Amino acid sequence: MNDKDFAKTLAAKLSRAIEQQQFEQSINQLQNLRPIDIADVLALMEPNLAWQLLEHLPNRSTVFSYLETDIQVALAYVFPRAILAKIVGEMPADERTDLYKHLNQEQRDALLPALAQAQREDIRKLSAYEERTAGALMTSDYATLAAHMTFSEALAALRLEAPDAETIYHAYVIDDERKLLGVVSLRVLILAAPEQLINDIMMSTVVSCNVNDDQEDVAKVVARYDLIALPITDDSGALVGIVTHDDAMDVVSDEATDDFHKSGGVSTMVGKLKDVSVRVLYRKRVFWLVFLVFGNLLSGLSISNFEDVIAANLVLVFFLPLLVDSGGNAGSQSATLMVRALATGDVVMRDWFSLLGREAVVALMLGATMAVAISIIGYVRGDAVVSLVLALSMMSVVMIGCVIGMSLPFVLNKLGFDPATASAPLITSVCDASGVLIYCLLLHSFCLSVNAAIKPSPTSVVVFL
Repeated sequence: MNDKDFAKTLAAKLSRAIEQQQFEQSINQLQNLRPIDIADVLALMEPNLAWQLLEHLPNRSTVFSYLETDIQVALAYVFPRAILAKIVGEMPADERTDLYKHLNQEQRDALLPALAQAQREDIRKLSAYEERTAGALMTSDYATLAAHMTFSEALAALRLEAPDAETIYHAYVIDDERKLLGVVSLRVLILAAPEQLINDIMMSTVVSCNVNDDQEDVAKVVARYDLIALPITDDSGALVGIVTHDDAMDVVSDEATDDFHKSGGVSTMVGKLKDVSVRVLYRKRVFWLVFLVFGNLLSGLSISNFEDVIAANLVLVFFLPLLVDSGGNAGSQSATLMVRALATGDVVMRDWFSLLGREAVVALMLGATMAVAISIIGYVRGDAVVSLVLALSMMSVVMIGCVIGMSLPFVLNKLGFDPATASAPLITSVCDASGVLIYCLLLHSFCLSVNAAIKPSPTSVVVFL
């Protein structure tokens, strides 16, 4: 039995037990499970049964934190106010605030009066920051020390702060105005002499971010310096919170998912795919598809302007889809590489010119290789002139596709748009239109110079078919 089947079976058993008011038996069945596994089981139960079981769990706030936000909101709706306030009050500050933001106004008005004054003020403060900023991501549960403390005094202070702090592996040294002075690790505190002063041993050069910084930039700083937690300061330099490593990695995961969706021409998705409604899926996908319908008309316009040339060279028309698709594929590859490099900070705008030269060389090599392959097919199906036209066209469309695919993310980034918007459908449409135009122009040029050589006989067309 796999984990999902086990969770479903256990959820059914627990539901029957709760209906019979057998709470002790239910808790015993969960004793050997980790909090995240218990959360998976509760997520499969009806909210009116799940909250009754959750209320009796000793680690209820931890289990509740592992539930998806929509399930937390559903449970918050059926929880009695006193029980909800107890669980929310035991949650970390950032998770508590995140839940508060997802509640409706009626639920907020019912919850806030039941919380302690400090918790109410903390929620109001953290929820005031704009979404996707460091302020919205941070927690106010952190450990602080004064520079004049001895190490023995610091350890005693940490023992008092530990129950409420999200992490005590690093303690932040602040002055009377909460200005960030330095940081001390728990390892240093344990190894230091009891009478040494914090001021003498603290690390005064602290990596930090501003409360208004973008959360993606915060996550990059955490990853770059391999931090357990990153201190967040306001404009005056006062410490207002920390962003922990796990929250930063959640941002990385969310941003990567967002980029994947955009690269496929899909707007930012909300929630899990299996839970998203048909209406939401339609709304998220329809814009790019409709927009690119009109973009693809460029290909049709190119073909319509060369109807006479195309009619006189039917053999080469059969290669048109192959050529334009090759340009789109090459462009999508280049765009994917550039979008990811821009997202990770591997490249910046000033690198565009140097990367353009390298990409042109790579595109030339790719185009030449593909040109050799298609020229052989062209020679077998047509003649030497057909083979030459196809080879030149293939090299041209691949080079143009690579250059467009590499450059478009830079252009969008320069204009202030997300480079991930240079999605595969967009690149493909642009490269398709360019490929059709290039192919028709080359075909027209050869038709003017050696029209008799490339004009197929009816017999050759029949043979090709």
